[in-house]
Amino acid sequence: MNKGAKIAVASVVAAMLAGGGYAAFNIGHALLGSPGGPATFNASDLSTAPPSSTAAQAQATTFLQAWQAGPGHYADAGKASDSPLTTQAALQKYHDGLGLTSVSFSHITATGTSSAGGAETVGFDVSAQVKGGTWTYKGSLDVVQSGNGKTAVRWAPSVLYPSLAAGQSLQAGPVTTSAASTTITDQNGALLTAAQFPSLGDILSTIAQNGTAAGGASGTGVEVVDSSGSNVSAAKVFSQPKAATIRTTIDATLQARAEAAMQLPQVKGKSTGVVVVRPSDGHILAIAYSGGVGDIAINNPQAPGSSMKILTSAALFDHAGMSPSSTAPCSTEQTAASEQFHNEQDVPNNPNASLIDDFARSCNTGFIWAGYDKLVTHGQPSSALADEATNVFGFGSWSVGGGVQTADPKIPTDEQGGDNAAQFIGQGRVVLTPLLLASVAATVQHGSFEQPILIPGQKQTSAPASLSGSTDAYLQQMMRAVVRQPYGTANPVLGGLSGTVGAKTGTAETPNNGTDGWMTAYNDRIAVSSVVIGGSSGAGTAGYVVQKLLEATGS
Repeated sequence: MNKGAKIAVASVVAAMLAGGGYAAFNIGHALLGSPGGPATFNASDLSTAPPSSTAAQAQATTFLQAWQAGPGHYADAGKASDSPLTTQAALQKYHDGLGLTSVSFSHITATGTSSAGGAETVGFDVSAQVKGGTWTYKGSLDVVQSGNGKTAVRWAPSVLYPSLAAGQSLQAGPVTTSAASTTITDQNGALLTAAQFPSLGDILSTIAQNGTAAGGASGTGVEVVDSSGSNVSAAKVFSQPKAATIRTTIDATLQARAEAAMQLPQVKGKSTGVVVVRPSDGHILAIAYSGGVGDIAINNPQAPGSSMKILTSAALFDHAGMSPSSTAPCSTEQTAASEQFHNEQDVPNNPNASLIDDFARSCNTGFIWAGYDKLVTHGQPSSALADEATNVFGFGSWSVGGGVQTADPKIPTDEQGGDNAAQFIGQGRVVLTPLLLASVAATVQHGSFEQPILIPGQKQTSAPASLSGSTDAYLQQMMRAVVRQPYGTANPVLGGLSGTVGAKTGTAETPNNGTDGWMTAYNDRIAVSSVVIGGSSGAGTAGYVVQKLLEATGS
């Protein structure tokens, strides 16, 4: 190119920057042409060498001025690229998606060879009047040349906006709050975060994605959206969205106490789970867990061991006409369905034991005798225990709210042989979670079932049948004996607590010949249940977790 041509190009660019007309760029483009040379860019004969910076800058200027001239000239912009029809359609989509009223370009400058090779990169500043305001950003494009020396803009979505990828487009209008910006609070409005409460990490994320937020408001701006119209990222925010808030039933103070309880020396670093429920309305006040087996507080159910005797007792009261004073021999061993069952070594042999004695001492053989003899072999259906759990204590597929999933109970109705007896002491194929057992304790304390929920106002299912007043009084009497009687299994841990406290411990045998420790309890304000995987006893492991929560709410 001769010196005169370079001066003419520079004058054209300056004219555009000052608001010169589209026609000026046609002139500039003509000046760049080689006299007598081929008239068009040949996309099938690309040169491996990039065009000169002067030629690239001029070609970019021609393209941008056609874009700036509006929809009537998008076809001209397409002709200045290596993919005319695709370019024209993309510019129209940019225009429509943004509600574009005008766009201008400045500081059009060649910046060097493209990282992709075979092209010269040209940078420019964009000022677009879109729906909601003025959007300014820095753009860039690549210019290539064919073997005949003619240049063209290499089309790519990033020509429109640097981070735009294939299949994406730009949309101006409302900018919604993301799930990450949704504020989750406890029942009193205190902020809940995964950093503060690690056990709630997945739960908070799920609630943010699925819960119904209040008080939020969309902002305005430009979003990058995918082919389905879903938000990918915010390119420009004109007015900030207001974060939405979702209130939960969690009590931050109790949640902190529950998180700390996971580190008690008595649990010896073993996987532990605990749930706290308010009996009066079923509100879940705390959920905490530790270890590597997942959220065992509300999922990953385990055999509950002797904690199951609360439900077994209720079934014996309702279906067999027994009472706490009914005789249930506590033998060293008890045979049922040709299988031998035994007690812990510290449980004394007592052929005259009452059901409340067996409950307080956690005598397995007394409950095997009562459950198998009074229910299984005396006309009661094999589903009597499962029926009690479902019909009176509301066991089923609960929806606690916010999209949070919880494990369903498993109390089989088709047990055979020894498992038909083992279910009465929480063994066989029976599996529950601390959430389920906390609900059992809450039902006993309150006198009726209130389905646990995590989001206030969440629809609560009702139990098909009511807990009878006499059965409830019997259960409270027996659970208090576990705490207050010197021989009660929870007495060493909970005996010193004030107020009305009832509990049941459990030690469950596991398939790998280990044991899990359980405790389920209530006081005047809360119901709580905990499991320690590998715990040697309920009182000696889970009992200390429960103690910390009851102490925090004791009278």
